[in-house]
Amino acid sequence: MKRAFRNTLCLMLTLLLYQPLFSQNIIRFTQTPGTGSQAFKVREPVLRLKPGDTLISQTLMGDYYTAEGGAWPGEVGPIYIEGATPNDQLVIKIIKIRPNRQYGPARINPDFGGLTSDVRMRLLNPKSPDERFLWRLDHDKNTGTLDLPRSRMGRIEVPLAPMLGRVAVAPRNEESFPGLWPGDFGGNMDAPEIREGVTVYLPIFHDGALFYFGDGHALQGEGEIAGTGLEATMDVEVQFDLIKNKPIDWPRIEDDDYIMVVGSARPLIDAFRLAHVELVEWMVDDYGFDKWEAYQVLAQLATSTVANIVDPLYTVVAKYPKAFLPR
Repeated sequence: MKRAFRNTLCLMLTLLLYQPLFSQNIIRFTQTPGTGSQAFKVREPVLRLKPGDTLISQTLMGDYYTAEGGAWPGEVGPIYIEGATPNDQLVIKIIKIRPNRQYGPARINPDFGGLTSDVRMRLLNPKSPDERFLWRLDHDKNTGTLDLPRSRMGRIEVPLAPMLGRVAVAPRNEESFPGLWPGDFGGNMDAPEIREGVTVYLPIFHDGALFYFGDGHALQGEGEIAGTGLEATMDVEVQFDLIKNKPIDWPRIEDDDYIMVVGSARPLIDAFRLAHVELVEWMVDDYGFDKWEAYQVLAQLATSTVANIVDPLYTVVAKYPKAFLPR
């Protein structure tokens, strides 16, 4: 009798302990190729989810990712999150981002990139060639390999660091931004910090948030200086939630070591300022800092990265170490 009681008690405790695991709603969804969104805007959602739901999906495949090349397939979305309002934050916990195909194309372009002329900046230097590079991805080794026939090395093999170049909500009002644009809605931020294991917080401008994702990069250097990362289709797993009644102005990111804010603007210095101003506000609102004392400690402890210098707006990620937040 006592043993039966103990067994029942143990079972009840186990069920209580793992209740979130058992009650978690997992949704598997793959958007039909050819239906990808080419702009961030309000449109009819392709899927509806609830806070707490976990989505298992893929970025869109298209000829862009094949050996021959072709058109860009667009983004997955929009996804409607039940209960999301413009007075809330959309929370996206990134559980998994993994390349799922053989190739990762990249490119240099005579009219697009950080070190060549483009429509906004004329340079006297000769233009770069228009050249496509096809990296081979080894999923078991988590490496990318590229032949370098004109270089002394002959070949390079590097570790991969998968990321999502684009996570977004529908922009404010009736605005519509082509896929290359970043902004306060997220979009094409091209921040390597948006990787497996981080949480992204986005402002919301419309009921349901209308979330988009895509533009997987198996690897990308800071700045995305040539205009592309190591482009790759991805298996993606994300969990959604809401922070109610606490709106924010710019995308935020959190990992084990840092709280981060993403700012996008031209000139680059304005993106830097926007990111750091919002980071001060985060420290004040959530961690109890006085504004001017937060400004002072951020001045000594902040780090930052330049996510992109090629898009219509440039993007900076400002970071504050969590080791120096109150416990």
